Amino acid sequence: MPIPPSAIPGRQLPGPDETFLDHVGHFVADADAATAALKQAGFFVAPRSVQVVPDGHGGTTPTGTGNVTVMFRRGYIEILFKTADTPLGREFDGALTRHAGVHLAAFAVSEAATAHARLAADGFRVRPLVHMQRPVDTEAGPGIAAFTVARVEAGEMPEGRMQFVTHHTEATVWQPRWLDHQNGATGLADMVVAVTDRREAAARFARFLGRTADRNPSGDLIRLERGGVLVTDAGTLTGLVPELTVPSLPFIGVYAVTVRSLAVLEGTLTRNRLAFRRHDERVTALFPAALGAGAWMFVESAERLPWRRPG
Repeated sequence: MPIPPSAIPGRQLPGPDETFLDHVGHFVADADAATAALKQAGFFVAPRSVQVVPDGHGGTTPTGTGNVTVMFRRGYIEILFKTADTPLGREFDGALTRHAGVHLAAFAVSEAATAHARLAADGFRVRPLVHMQRPVDTEAGPGIAAFTVARVEAGEMPEGRMQFVTHHTEATVWQPRWLDHQNGATGLADMVVAVTDRREAAARFARFLGRTADRNPSGDLIRLERGGVLVTDAGTLTGLVPELTVPSLPFIGVYAVTVRSLAVLEGTLTRNRLAFRRHDERVTALFPAALGAGAWMFVESAERLPWRRPG
């Protein structure tokens, strides 16, 4: 049987008709404290950069945010902080007022323009396509990370800034020197969103992603060619992570990270004095306060997540 393209080891970018959970984004007030928190959890943190867009005159203008990233062999984590008083920066402020934590999810596609047209055809109010970039240092010298983003208007996806992204500079973004982590992390798996009206939100996420939602005891799971989105309610979320306090709804409360070995992960968290809980074939750890409200769920395989198991 042929191997599906999404199963090829190390392949970061989707092919035609594929969608990957590319990255999730924490909104934080203090980038230095957030970086220290990621290191405490055993992640290697790539250098900081400021995001810009072309200004149409040969230069660039700030988007209003900057970032640091944790790059995996599949996907990544983004930490966003405010850099300028722009419309995007003010949206960032509004989300941060609710709570620090995960307010962004980006889904990788081969053509953002195609996703943009599909969203409009499916009844979503869309913003114009945005061509973004940020400076990146490479081992060969200064470089650029470039990508195209398709977004919906504010309020269309109240759970956070949900967007499609097409990467144009894979080698610049996923540099091999950034991919090894003390905790053994290898990839971004699923994200978990708690909402008030699970049925409505699951149907909307399915329409947004162009996929179907499958109901299970943990919620409604929308599987992608890599990664997925679980839509659930606050009670079920706290059943999965009893340590977690839900600040408000909707809430992107958990995302899963695959690791080479739970034993290596546990050793790292213990040495770095980060509290965690082992349950069956997963380890759960609350984010340190600098990363906001929420939790990581670590597994050796995404199929070992509780919402992916049969029954």
